[in-house]
Amino acid sequence: MADKQENSLILVVDDSYTNLLIISDLLKCSGFDVSTASNGESALKQVQYQQPDLILLDLVMPGIDGFEICKKLKSNPETSDIPVIFMTGIADIDSKVKGLELGAVDYIIKPFQVEEVLARLKIHLQLRNLTKTLEFRVAERTSELTKALADLQASQTQLVQKEKMSALGNLVAGVAHEINNPVGFIAGNLQPAIEHIQDLLCIIDLYQTYYPHPVPELAAAISEIDLDFIRDDLPNLIASMQEGVLRIRDITTSLRTFSRGDSDRQVLCDIHDCINSTLIILKHRLKATPNRPNIQVIKNYAKLPLINCFSGPINQVFMNILANSIDAIDESNHKQKAEDILANPHQIHIQTSLSEDANHVIIGIKDNGIGMSPTTKEKIFEHLFTTKSLSEGTGLGLSIVREIIIEKHGGNIEVNSVLGKGSEFIITLPINNNGE
Repeated sequence: MADKQENSLILVVDDSYTNLLIISDLLKCSGFDVSTASNGESALKQVQYQQPDLILLDLVMPGIDGFEICKKLKSNPETSDIPVIFMTGIADIDSKVKGLELGAVDYIIKPFQVEEVLARLKIHLQLRNLTKTLEFRVAERTSELTKALADLQASQTQLVQKEKMSALGNLVAGVAHEINNPVGFIAGNLQPAIEHIQDLLCIIDLYQTYYPHPVPELAAAISEIDLDFIRDDLPNLIASMQEGVLRIRDITTSLRTFSRGDSDRQVLCDIHDCINSTLIILKHRLKATPNRPNIQVIKNYAKLPLINCFSGPINQVFMNILANSIDAIDESNHKQKAEDILANPHQIHIQTSLSEDANHVIIGIKDNGIGMSPTTKEKIFEHLFTTKSLSEGTGLGLSIVREIIIEKHGGNIEVNSVLGKGSEFIITLPINNNGE
């Protein structure tokens, strides 16, 4: 199989001469036969003349773009089985999903990573060779093909997860850092400001002691600004500023907790800190809107030990589940009358406990949102399954949650739901994870 892959013909389509040169040299050095095209029209003609085993296709080109070329190839029975991998600098989810829906098997983000390009080429060439000979060796190769497809799906899921968490972590950490700087200036200057104010008030006291009867113009000014009120109110103003600084620091601490850069190694973690930091990130979505009252979060935390886990992915688990709970409540809000909402306020219950054997922590997240049908409940953790529109969801959130909990941490996740009544996710995590 390795020889077949290395002798395979790869068609590279890119309007950049530099990109064509770089990737052609890379593929040739790896033993592949290579042909090139600098535009869509030329690519389609070459495919008709000599069919390649795989096509590396630039997404953005003048004339016929990558989406249109892929569509034409997949609509032609003679070329529909040629694997197409997009090469693109566009990393948004909508473009990726659109490409996969048109029939592309994968994508490679520019600038290229050599190991990634070769790994993806080899896996898709292997898949095509398996597909070509499937009817002759279906019994002996079915399990191999299934494993290859599963590995590919897992690889794509992990890639999207890593990209999303890296982008979000960098953004959150950057925001926290930028907020901390001016907050530090304010906090550092508050105490000197208090001392200066006290000094000024002492001067005023001395002045009023030695000059109890000011001139009329000064007396009028004192009356106009209400000096006595200012003396009483200044301590309150300073106290409010100090409270505001403390609150901002709490928020930035939560942002740093959420965006911790230790996703690739296990650390001792307070599961309640993870939940609380996520709630602060989502606080704006819990507040009342013109369309609904605020969502109450009711926490019932047990005394738990620190657990050994990958804190970044665990934060993502709570983010995905809590965000889905808010979405479910928002959706149910459109179908409820005002009096029903008053009688049954929007709520998310979070409960933690220790398992009977004291080896696991259990986290329950329950909402009174729209709930799920039995069919949806059965599919909720499947790869790419979503009940949302393409612009709202990719179907990766809960499949990633399941992977993080079960495969990465050796835990378990269950869902209980009744349509119209709400949903509950129950997460079980080992205290000492001996996984990856």
